[in-house]
Amino acid sequence: MSEPSLSSSSEDSKRSSISSDLPEFQCIKLKHVPKVKRRAPQPPTQTLPLRKTSSTTKTSSLTAPAKLYGKDLSEYDDVDVETLLAQLSPEEINILAKEVDPDDNFLPPDQRCSYECTKDPTGPLNRKKLIEHINKQAIETPDQPEFEPYVKGTVRGKKWVPPPRDQRDVEAEEKIAIDLGDEYESALKDATQEEIIDLAAILGFHSMMNQDQYHASLLNKGQPVGMGWDGITKSTQQKVYPMDPPNDTDVEESIRRVKDDDEKLIDLNLNNIKNISEEKLEQLINALPGNEHLEVLSLTNVGLTDKLALLLAEAIEKSKTLRVLNVETNFISPPVIVKLVQALLKCRTIEEFRASNQRSQVLGNKIEMEITDLVEKNTSLLRLGLHLEFNDARHRVAAHLQRNIDRIRVQRLNQRK
Repeated sequence: MSEPSLSSSSEDSKRSSISSDLPEFQCIKLKHVPKVKRRAPQPPTQTLPLRKTSSTTKTSSLTAPAKLYGKDLSEYDDVDVETLLAQLSPEEINILAKEVDPDDNFLPPDQRCSYECTKDPTGPLNRKKLIEHINKQAIETPDQPEFEPYVKGTVRGKKWVPPPRDQRDVEAEEKIAIDLGDEYESALKDATQEEIIDLAAILGFHSMMNQDQYHASLLNKGQPVGMGWDGITKSTQQKVYPMDPPNDTDVEESIRRVKDDDEKLIDLNLNNIKNISEEKLEQLINALPGNEHLEVLSLTNVGLTDKLALLLAEAIEKSKTLRVLNVETNFISPPVIVKLVQALLKCRTIEEFRASNQRSQVLGNKIEMEITDLVEKNTSLLRLGLHLEFNDARHRVAAHLQRNIDRIRVQRLNQRK
């Protein structure tokens, strides 16, 4: 069997006959290559594992000869490519390099593409004119006609079909699958990353981020030493704040000053005083109508009951100077809260009323609608501290309070003018 030679006369005649139809880079003339001792051609093989049993694995080999444009390339298996490239001239190597994409991201784009501009520069770069020229060329260049127009629903070529899965893998997934229900599955599917992190924290996943890591990732700051993704998650150190000092207001002296209408007593704060008896609170409430200087009264967490709250509603109806009333965190029922809000209609001086966190956390739709109707009739109230559950009540109250604030601001501007 004769050895193939790349420089034989028959090969030269064939090349010369087709050189006119081939591009320049395919018309490279190769010099004579010395004969290389080669072994019998061995086509490339592709090994596909076939799973038969869980304990043994068998393989089968599928052979397919390598071809290029229908020509068998097995006879060039033992040809040394480096020797062939060494025989090329610099011009031939340059032509060959233009048609080969090195696929190297570290090379600049001008060295990875086959296009080379041989024109001389016409002047300094003008980016605006260059973009205008590119846009003009793109608009004026006609579109190339499609060889096969697009037809909706038509499949061209071989459609990819996924291979069937192994039955054992399917059974294994079915065994570990957990049925969470449609509601939980839809909630987890639509959950954001922040909600997943919160859920993981509730479930006690210690490998998740702590608060410092989470806020550092949100603010795009550097992680502290030992607090990164590879660090051990630790709880955030609790900030210790000093305890608020106890309220040392003298209750009896305050009641006496309210009765005497002390002009220096403008703000009376009795918050969080536990040992105030009902008799003292009743004396304080009865003294409010005759006082003409007290503007702020705070009775938070003093044990106000419905009986005292009703007396307070009667007292604020007669008050002439009270602007702020705070009765949060007491034992007032929702109907009595309505009485207090109703009393604000007769007392046109109160601008702020707070009565949240009472014995009943939920007021109810009926109570909230009554409070909303009373607030909409009040033209002096600017702030209301009540937790309203229904959106209609919240929106109506907020809109009316904003109207009151705007009206008072306009009146002040007119007075300044």
